[in-house]
Amino acid sequence: MSALGGAAAAWPLAAHAQQAGKLPMIGFLGTSTPSAVSQWTAAFVQRLRELGWIEGRTVAIEYRWADGRPERYPEIAAEFVRLKADVIVTTVPAVAALKQATSVIPIVFTLGTDPVGGGLVASLARPGGNVTGLSMQATDLAGKRVELLCEVVSQLKQLAVLGNVEIPQVVLEMREVAAACQKLDLHVTALEIRRADDIASAFAALKGRTDALYVCADPLSIINRVRISTLALGARQPTMHGSRESVEAGGLMSYGASFSDQFRRAADLVDKILRGTKPADIPVEQPTKFDLVVNLTTARALGLTIPGTVLARADEVIE
Repeated sequence: MSALGGAAAAWPLAAHAQQAGKLPMIGFLGTSTPSAVSQWTAAFVQRLRELGWIEGRTVAIEYRWADGRPERYPEIAAEFVRLKADVIVTTVPAVAALKQATSVIPIVFTLGTDPVGGGLVASLARPGGNVTGLSMQATDLAGKRVELLCEVVSQLKQLAVLGNVEIPQVVLEMREVAAACQKLDLHVTALEIRRADDIASAFAALKGRTDALYVCADPLSIINRVRISTLALGARQPTMHGSRESVEAGGLMSYGASFSDQFRRAADLVDKILRGTKPADIPVEQPTKFDLVVNLTTARALGLTIPGTVLARADEVIE
C-alpha cells in the first residue's frame, strides 16, 4: 500500500511532464563501468520504484559511463546540460566537472569523502548552491580500517597504501591513513597511481617490504579490483578496502559505509528534488549502514587466521 501511495503521489507530476512533451529526466553519470556498479544502480532504481518513479513510465533515466576516465566527466556533464536533465546523480569524483558545467541543474552525489573540505558544499546542514548528497565519512574510517588490519595481521609493522592521486578525496584519505599509522607506530609506504597501467608497477615497487596493503576506493581501483586482488595475493599482501565488492573480488577485508545503501538513499534525495525541494535546502546525509566484510578463502590462501573477535563483528563472511 505504501508503494502504491508513493506511486500515486508521483503520477500527477509525471502526467504534467508528459503533457509538456517529456518525462522528468535523471542523468546518471557513472564514474566507472556498468558491471562494476551494477548492485549500486539496482539499489537506486529499486528505491525510485518504491517512491513511484518507474523508469520509462513516470521518469526517464539517461546513463552515461566514464569507464574510470576522469577526462570524460566534462563531456558527459555538457551532454546532460544539453539534454536539460532535471537532476544529475553521480559519485564525488565527477562533481567538480558537473558544477563547472551547470549552476542550475540539481546534482546529487554519493560516496562523498569530505564534501565540505572538498569544496562541494558550504556546510552539511545547509549545502547551498545546486549540490547535495551523501557523505561516507571515509577519512574518519581510515583509522578504524588500519586498526582492524592490526588485529588480523598481528606482526604488522609496515603498511602500504595504494591510491589514485588524481582524486583529491583519495589524497585526503591517504593522509588520514598516514596519520593513523603514526599513532600506531607503523611505517607507511604510499603507492601513487593515476591509471590502470600504474597498478602492476606499484606492486613491483613493494618488493616484499610491507606486511599489508590498504587500498583507497575510487573508480579506478573498483574497476581494477580483480587485478589488484590477484596481484596482492601473489605478493602475499593482506588487503583492506573501502567496498565489499573488492572483497568479493578476492580482497581480504573491507569496512565502510554500504555503497548500495548510499545509492538507495540517493533516490530519496532525487525524489525530493523532483517534487520541488531545492538541493540547497537538503542537508548532506551521513551514512547509517556500515559493513565489515571478511573473505575467509583469501585468509586461508594467505595463511592467516581471522580472530574470533573480528569474525563476531563481521556483517558478512565470504567462504
